[in-house]
Amino acid sequence: MYTFKGKTYPCCTSLTMGIIGGKWKTVILYHLINNTLRYNELRKEIPSVTERTLSLQLKTLEHDGLIERKVYTSKPPLKVEYTLTDFGKSVIPLIQSIIDWGEYVIEKHVEK
Repeated sequence: MYTFKGKTYPCCTSLTMGIIGGKWKTVILYHLINNTLRYNELRKEIPSVTERTLSLQLKTLEHDGLIERKVYTSKPPLKVEYTLTDFGKSVIPLIQSIIDWGEYVIEKHVEK
């Protein structure tokens, strides 16, 4: 058994999937690999995600330490940016493998 951020997982695979699994977390991380993005920029990149889901997933990724949320309050309007933390950057090779496999599926198994 492994405990991470107050949650217990039976094995390392379930821990990994608990942190980056689900429909949107990996997609969000993918868009932050080379970019610091504002909330609305993420919404434009992932138009099929609801605002509520995006907000919840961002909070979860921030809680787990994969992304950093930086708020700029020096002048209105309020500006919030999201970026990968060093811990979040450690998942890039895994996301790259997912990207590579997705491209393989598109190339070999998707009807054109």
